[in-house]
Amino acid sequence: MSENKSLKAELRTEDFGSAGSRRLLRAKRIPAVIYGKNEPVHLSLDAREFSNKMRHFSETALLKISVGKKNYECLLKDYQEDLMKGEIKHVDFFEVTRGHALRTLVSIVLKGNPVGTKEGGVLDQVIHEVEIECLPKDLPEALEANVSALKINQSIHLKDLIIPANVKILDDLSKTVASVKGVKAEAAAPAVDEAVAEPVAEAEKAKK
Repeated sequence: MSENKSLKAELRTEDFGSAGSRRLLRAKRIPAVIYGKNEPVHLSLDAREFSNKMRHFSETALLKISVGKKNYECLLKDYQEDLMKGEIKHVDFFEVTRGHALRTLVSIVLKGNPVGTKEGGVLDQVIHEVEIECLPKDLPEALEANVSALKINQSIHLKDLIIPANVKILDDLSKTVASVKGVKAEAAAPAVDEAVAEPVAEAEKAKK
């Protein structure tokens, strides 16, 4: 597993609650918890390490959390951030179990430049993520949709995604992921209105 997706943590066995969390934050550590099939595991993370590595994390990136000699394979589920201070205040992880299928949302990434956009069309992505089921070892970071061949008024659907082996999409495969829409021509009505407006204005002047 990539070093950027590994974190070292310390076990928390006491000093819980908001006061304990504030003390951790002042010590440049972040309160965290791992949820899963077993009892929650309370931890603290090095704030600098987490902040430096979190840009490599996604909802589907498997992370290794090392607590002493024990390792946990987890997904980053949520974190709380103080935007004013630029500080991460708490992190939630979900432990996955090898050999057991999991369900999670994965992002859909569009690849290519549609033919239709060169003809004046506009690419519109309708679905940005989809729920999948697979074993942890088969978990993709994202699913790709190649939109290069799309012409104006053409669409690509969930069934057209590049789906890795052993990954199942848990949604209606006929749903539209993206389409290229034609830009409507401007109505000619305003030009007609201008042509009519001039004689009307002259008539108004004549009345005066």
